[in-house]
Amino acid sequence: MSEEAPESFAIPIEWHVPDGLVSRYATNMVVQHFENEFRVYFFEIRPPIVLGSPEETKTKLEQLGSVRAECVASIIVAPDRMQEFIRVLQENLVKSQAMKKE
Repeated sequence: MSEEAPESFAIPIEWHVPDGLVSRYATNMVVQHFENEFRVYFFEIRPPIVLGSPEETKTKLEQLGSVRAECVASIIVAPDRMQEFIRVLQENLVKSQAMKKE
C-alpha cells in the first residue's frame, strides 16, 4: 500500500468577535522576543487628574514619581507568523495615512 500525502486545500475562516468583548485603548506597548515566540503586551496609561495653577500642577506632577501602566491585552505570535503580522499592520497604517490626506 502506497502512502501519499493528503491533498492540501484551504478552509475558509469565519472571523468572529464576541459581542461581550471589551475593547481597550492602548497607549503603549512592549514587545519581547524569545526563541519560539514573540510576546506583545498592550498597556493603557491614564493620566492623573491634577488640578491647580500651572505652578501647583507642575509641583504635583513632579511629586508623583511614576504613573501606572495597566496591561490591557497580551498576544503571543510564532516567529514564522510575525513577518505577516508586521506586513498587515504596515499595510493598514499606510491605508490609514492615505485616508487622512484625502
